[in-house]
Amino acid sequence: MNKFSLFATLLLTVPAYTLLNAQASASDQTWKLDQSTLTYHMSHPMHEVDGTSHAALGTGKCHAGQCDFLVAVAVKSFDSGDSNRDLHMIQTTRGAQFPYVQVRFRLSQASLNASTLDCDLEVQFAGNTANYSHVTFQQTVQGASHHITGVVPSTVSDFKIDPPTFLTIPIKNAIPVRVDMVWHAE
Repeated sequence: MNKFSLFATLLLTVPAYTLLNAQASASDQTWKLDQSTLTYHMSHPMHEVDGTSHAALGTGKCHAGQCDFLVAVAVKSFDSGDSNRDLHMIQTTRGAQFPYVQVRFRLSQASLNASTLDCDLEVQFAGNTANYSHVTFQQTVQGASHHITGVVPSTVSDFKIDPPTFLTIPIKNAIPVRVDMVWHAE
């Protein structure tokens, strides 16, 4: 091969390699949770209670077309409007020993702009892990903001928690968690 054809080959190869390499790294993406409202609902024959936290933190990492997300919130950050009830909730869920609720899920990068997200969730709470398949969230994309809402259909028994009682009557097993979050790509 003469010097001219080697030089021509290099001139053609380097831009193609640079372009391919730039496209491969463009798929890597990091996501950050900007705002959150998580609200659990507890039901008892005598009363209904909602406890809300605005303190969740979240991050997502996309690589090779797959995105792994983690959301964590301190158990003590939930406020039901009754400090005695909140303290009892922390005790019942062993919040001192397991201070965070952690939720992990994976999405394909191609689905991140869809109006509906179908998620398989792994939730760690009170020292136990529960998996929820095909939990549907609604998404509205406005500019760089991704507003996501939905409900996680959790139960007390999923986490092996003895149901708290009021007047010797236990709460209902269902403790759904409403999710309202805003994410953005960094």
